[in-house]
Amino acid sequence: MRILFYCIRKVFDMGSKISSFGKTADGKEVSLITLVNKNGMGIEVTNYGATLVAVTVADRDGRIDDVVLGYDDVTDYTLHGGYLGATVGRNCNRIHGAKVAIDGKEYILDDNENGNNLHSGFQGYNSLLWDFEVIEEELAVKFTHHSADGEQGFPGNFDITVTYTLTEENEVKIHYCGTSDKDTIANLTNHSYFNLGGHGSGDILEHTMWIDSDAITVTDARSIPTGEIRDIKGSPMDFNTPKKIGKDISADYDQLIQGAGYDHNYVLKNQGCGLRKIAEAADEKSGRVMEVLTDSVGVQLYTGNFIDKDSRGKGGAVYQPRHGFCLETQYYPDANHHENFPSSILKAGERYDTTTVYKFRVK
Repeated sequence: MRILFYCIRKVFDMGSKISSFGKTADGKEVSLITLVNKNGMGIEVTNYGATLVAVTVADRDGRIDDVVLGYDDVTDYTLHGGYLGATVGRNCNRIHGAKVAIDGKEYILDDNENGNNLHSGFQGYNSLLWDFEVIEEELAVKFTHHSADGEQGFPGNFDITVTYTLTEENEVKIHYCGTSDKDTIANLTNHSYFNLGGHGSGDILEHTMWIDSDAITVTDARSIPTGEIRDIKGSPMDFNTPKKIGKDISADYDQLIQGAGYDHNYVLKNQGCGLRKIAEAADEKSGRVMEVLTDSVGVQLYTGNFIDKDSRGKGGAVYQPRHGFCLETQYYPDANHHENFPSSILKAGERYDTTTVYKFRVK
C-alpha cells in the first residue's frame, strides 16, 4: 500500500516528485506525480487515466486531509468502476443509441449502458496510459495522448493534452487542449468525487451547494436528455440559493426519482463569458470551501448515487453511495442529437481549448 501523500509532506515540502503507482495487468509501469505548493496544499495525479488521485488541503484548524475519493494503486483503479478522478473523453456523459452522425455520416460507438454510450465506451481515456511531463517551474503535469482515427468509434486523429496545475492560490487548474484532422466530437471532463470533510468521512448530504443555473436538461428513465430545457427556479433541483445537498435529494420530483438523487446537467448562466465562477460547495464542520470556475456551458452534478456499496478506497476507507459529489464541466449530454443544445462538434483543424478550476479555501 502506498504512503498517503499527507503523510510524506513533512519530508517533501514543495515542488514535484515522481514515484511508482504499480503496474498494469500487462506489466507496464504506472507513475504517481506529487505536486506541493508553498502553502502546503498538494495534489497527486497518475498517468493511468490522467487521473486526479488526491487533493490534500487544510481545514479551519490546519488539519490536513485528502478530499477526493480514490484508490491506493493502479490495480484498484483497473478493477473498480466509477471513474474516480479520471479524465473522461473523447466524449463525457451519455450518447443516445450509442451512435452519432457527423457531416452526414453515422458512427457506431460502444453500447456500454442500457443501449447507450457512456463516457465513450469500454476503452475511454480513463483507462489509457498517458504520456506525461512535469513542468517544474509551473508546478504542473502535462498529459498527452494521440487518439487515432476510429478510436472509440469517433472520426479523426485527435491529439489531446490535459494539464494539471497547482497554483499558489490553492487552485487545481485543469486545461484541456486538442486538435483533430477530421470533424469529431470533443467533450472532456474530470470525474473527481469530492468530500470536503475528507474522503473517508461519510456522506456529503450536509455539504452546502450553490450552482449558478436556472435550468437543467431533462432526462428520461435511462438518463438520456429528452431535449427539454426546464426552468428549475423554486424546485428541488434549484441551487441558486445555497442549500444542503441532502435537503431535497429525496423529494417527490420526477428527475430525482429517476436518478436516485442528483445526476443532472445544469445549464450554466453567462455562457460565452469565459472563465467564471459557476459553483461552490462548503462543509461547515471542517470549514473547507471549494469554488468551481469554468468556461464551459454546462456542469453535471452527480451525488454518487451508484457508488458500489462498501467499496474500499484509499487507506481502507469504506465508500458508499452519496459519499462524494462530482461537478463535471461539459457540453450538454447527447448534444449531437439535439439542435437546441450547444454543439460539441470540433471542426477539423480548429482548437479544442477549455479550462476548469477547483479552488480551495476555509471559512
